[in-house]
Amino acid sequence: MVEIELNGKKVEVPEGSMVMHAAEASGTYIPHFCWHKKLSIAANCRMCLVDVEKAPKPVPACATPVTNGMIVRTRTDKAVNAQKSVMEFLLINHPLDCPVCDQGGECQLQDLAVGYGMSASRFTEEKRVVLRKDAGPLISMEEMTRCIHCTRCIRFGEEIGGIMELGMVNRGEYAEVTTIKGDTIDSELSGNMIDICPVGALTSKPFRFSARTWELSRRRSVSPHDSNGSNLIVQVKNHKVLRVVPYENEEVNECWIADRDRFSYEALNSDERLTRPMLKQGGQWQEVDWQTALEYVGNGLRDVIADHGPESVGALVSPHSTLEELYLAKQLVNGLGSDNIDHRLRAAEFETGAGVRWLGTSIASLSTLQSALVVGSNIRKDHPLFAQRIRQAVRKGGCSVNAINAVDYDWAMGMGHVMLAPSSRWAAALAEVAAAVAAQKNVAAPVPVADIGAKAKAIATALVAGERKAILLGNAAAHHARASSLLALAQWLGAQTGASVGYLTEAANTVGAQWVGAQPQRGGLNAAQMLAGGLKAAVLFNTEPEFDSAAGGAAAQALSQAGMVVTLSPFKANMAFSDVLLPIAPFTETSGTFVNAEGRIQGFHAVVKPLGDTRPGWKVLRVLGNLLEIPGMDWETSQDVLSAITGAPAGELDFIPADKLDNSTQAPLVADTGDSPEPVSARIYQLDGLVRRAHALQMTADAREGGAA
Repeated sequence: MVEIELNGKKVEVPEGSMVMHAAEASGTYIPHFCWHKKLSIAANCRMCLVDVEKAPKPVPACATPVTNGMIVRTRTDKAVNAQKSVMEFLLINHPLDCPVCDQGGECQLQDLAVGYGMSASRFTEEKRVVLRKDAGPLISMEEMTRCIHCTRCIRFGEEIGGIMELGMVNRGEYAEVTTIKGDTIDSELSGNMIDICPVGALTSKPFRFSARTWELSRRRSVSPHDSNGSNLIVQVKNHKVLRVVPYENEEVNECWIADRDRFSYEALNSDERLTRPMLKQGGQWQEVDWQTALEYVGNGLRDVIADHGPESVGALVSPHSTLEELYLAKQLVNGLGSDNIDHRLRAAEFETGAGVRWLGTSIASLSTLQSALVVGSNIRKDHPLFAQRIRQAVRKGGCSVNAINAVDYDWAMGMGHVMLAPSSRWAAALAEVAAAVAAQKNVAAPVPVADIGAKAKAIATALVAGERKAILLGNAAAHHARASSLLALAQWLGAQTGASVGYLTEAANTVGAQWVGAQPQRGGLNAAQMLAGGLKAAVLFNTEPEFDSAAGGAAAQALSQAGMVVTLSPFKANMAFSDVLLPIAPFTETSGTFVNAEGRIQGFHAVVKPLGDTRPGWKVLRVLGNLLEIPGMDWETSQDVLSAITGAPAGELDFIPADKLDNSTQAPLVADTGDSPEPVSARIYQLDGLVRRAHALQMTADAREGGAA
């Protein structure tokens, strides 16, 4: 540690730190624009000039290393005058358009100009003008004249996003940030450039001119999309969600969110929202009141049970639903005497007696891995923030990232070795790596392998070396027809190498759905069996089987043969084969809980009132339970339901108990899984009903080109 004196106070920081780090540690604010704690140091704005004793002139705090005994002052005339001079230069060409700038009210330049700017400019020359650029449907570059060349956006793309989509051309007053060739910005993390831009040069295109920042209410929430469980600030005006930005949580999403977390809110206000219950009468849809719709559902389910027995009723539930909704759906189905409930809509294998599958390690630990083997995942599109953490491990720690996949995806990071094989050969590829590990450790191979290739040997060497390592099974591995065989081989590798073994897990509540038992427990029908025509009455909760299941278009045909199909959804979904539609609230209009890939329990509250006659899904399920006279479904609040699930007061339990998390399997170790269908995984902007209906996301290159997710 190095001790310096900062404004008369002693501060200790690690050797190699900059003065800015010492200021941050001591709570001392130094004005800055280009410096960002997650980005490399550029030192090109010069706003952070400070007075260092014995230095002939002010020095930039962000780029000046600390030395033992250094004396730094941030508020002397020497420092403040230097900062004022920098501000004067920054404002020479800056347009005076704060009244129409979307960044107005949350602009660093605007804030610091109050303290360090002059009342009038001494420069009378013409201001420069930078032409607008079209960067795609998400980011607006209409007013690049505002740019102060801090290069945060450039460094973000190169260092965090993994792809340098922006750069700076020319010099002096002709310098400008651009996409060089006029391309669009297509990174799945691109929206974070808007947040880190200290001026209004980069703004949100969907939000543009919608509201002033001081008009917005800010409320915390949790992302309902992938299994990272990103923490959000949802910004609201007049009971309408207008913007979503990240809430900083270093253990989960740091200060970033994926574009689908940021822009999927557009679907909340789309024309496809279902706002009143609807019944299909004579082939025509009619809006009805809640009492009529619920009685219709209750009577219909009773009739089906009377004619065909309770085993003819089942529920397909989305793993993007809240913990409370999943639990109550299970209670409803079980209360009717059925065990037909499943959330594993895209799976091809349904292992019985399995524990709660999870990441196998903490999310934060992905940033410090020394070796990783990813099986069956396009992790950059499936899990953008997991990929970002692993990218940092590669950049800063030299992590060796290896993969077994059917396609050589661009992960925007330095890769070790990629074994390409059709999905039916993934087990053979894993067995080859296992045999190579066995040879290096001089133990018996788990299954005989005729020949060990060079890539398998290299991957084995990377897994054996180092201390912090992980074997990560992706969405395609989880959906694989021989998923348990892949897990068995991965577990053998983990035991021999000391690597953690786990699933990246597909959805916001895949882990939570397993925890509450939203799958057959006593031999009931699984999702594939139900979607093959095994039901007389189907309850579809927050899911569209045509898009969300492995059955695809065949699901519609199978469900159309059922005597009754009830859809509970925020949208007008499944209308071709449903008999009744019940409008339930999306995540912004209900309280609830999500459990992310590491087993972290995160609760949230409604941020706006339900649209029209929409009702929270957990309440609809509870009322249905009461109508059907199912005992024990009398909870008054979602917190009461959560307490019933956890056995503890709401909010007291932060993680699923460790004894519930279990990635072990009893599947045999085999190298040949035989012919099997290709695993089904959703593309990045087809993951769930919200992103499918977000207009801006559907205009992106990933959506147009069908990038796998």
